[in-house]
Amino acid sequence: MKTSDVHAMTEDQLKDELAKLKKEQFNLRFQKATGQLEKTARIKEVRRDIARVKTIAAQKAAAAKA
Repeated sequence: MKTSDVHAMTEDQLKDELAKLKKEQFNLRFQKATGQLEKTARIKEVRRDIARVKTIAAQKAAAAKA
């Protein structure tokens, strides 16, 4: 996911995306624990996407207050 894509999202879309990414992260952790995970690099990508979404959501919230 690119930063420009995340910037284009509304606050509701960011919340939905964050929930989707957290669910995917949970599923990836579960797959890793059971030995079914094939693409181990996806865990790192999802973690970074979650951080990206949270950061931009915080920036938008701060901009709305100001």
